[in-house]
Amino acid sequence: MFKRFVILTTLLAILTACSKEGPYDESADANKDIQQALSVAKAERLPLVVIFGANWCPDCRAVSAELKTGKSAAKIAKEFKIVKVDVGNFDHNLDVAKAYGNPISGGIPGAALLSSDGTLLYVTKPGELSSARKMGDDGIYNFLQRNLQKVNS
Repeated sequence: MFKRFVILTTLLAILTACSKEGPYDESADANKDIQQALSVAKAERLPLVVIFGANWCPDCRAVSAELKTGKSAAKIAKEFKIVKVDVGNFDHNLDVAKAYGNPISGGIPGAALLSSDGTLLYVTKPGELSSARKMGDDGIYNFLQRNLQKVNS
């Protein structure tokens, strides 16, 4: 009986640890993170991209991986400031998403593109990033560039 208890407790601890791992920080203060990122974006004169997603979402993880280690990650880091906001199971940071045009209205991942001064420039349409896993090596970068160019032309 004691052995089963130890095994069950160990498994529970492992599952808990695994659920907290992932590219979207479930305990982060999204408003604070965005304000800090905006300060850096303003100082560096870079647009800010707020990515809304969740650790359970395969396309959200694909976007995050592309931003961090993908083929165009260095270009993205050079040309954009990125902040990720966890929405869980659509049960937290919904007020933050609404404040930035509600890019998650049609699902996740969603993104809001802001100028370096915090002006909202572009909000993803429903499903626009839903194929992130299939966008290819430069897909996320091209998506960001294309939408930035639209608002700057």
